[in-house]
Amino acid sequence: MQQSSRSDIEMDELLKLLRKDASLKPVQLAGMLNSSEEEISKRIADFETDGTILAYHAILNESKIDSDSVRAVIEVKLTPERGGGFDRLAGRIAKYSEVSACYLMSGAYDLLVVIEGDNLQNVARFVAEKLATIEGVVSTSTHFMLKAYKQQGVLMHHEETEERLAVTP
Repeated sequence: MQQSSRSDIEMDELLKLLRKDASLKPVQLAGMLNSSEEEISKRIADFETDGTILAYHAILNESKIDSDSVRAVIEVKLTPERGGGFDRLAGRIAKYSEVSACYLMSGAYDLLVVIEGDNLQNVARFVAEKLATIEGVVSTSTHFMLKAYKQQGVLMHHEETEERLAVTP
């Protein structure tokens, strides 16, 4: 078994830090990883070039934004294609602009698809007219997201400190 070098361990830590907070600057990351700012900048550029880092996203507090958009999670059962399995169908579904995430799953259904639309009717139209009509899609089950409590490891609503009620005899 090949041992990891110190550089490999730092790279793993760098990715963990960026995953947790992509707004950290190279100078901050360098201090956290006991490395130079130039080395951190180079590593980040290398990760971006080789496709390890694909994008950076901000996590938004939807309650602070004037938006009526609707998000839904759709369980999709598929008949796998000969020679392509689930990959071709999943790839085709993932290309729709409404789809924000698409995962191959184990269990009762094959794909988990997360979509966003302007309203309930648009989501329903996407499922009925686009998703359900794809050859190989056996069934769908749509669940609308009502409220986010935690997203990508971030609590969406900071609760006030809990006050205890006085105990009376």
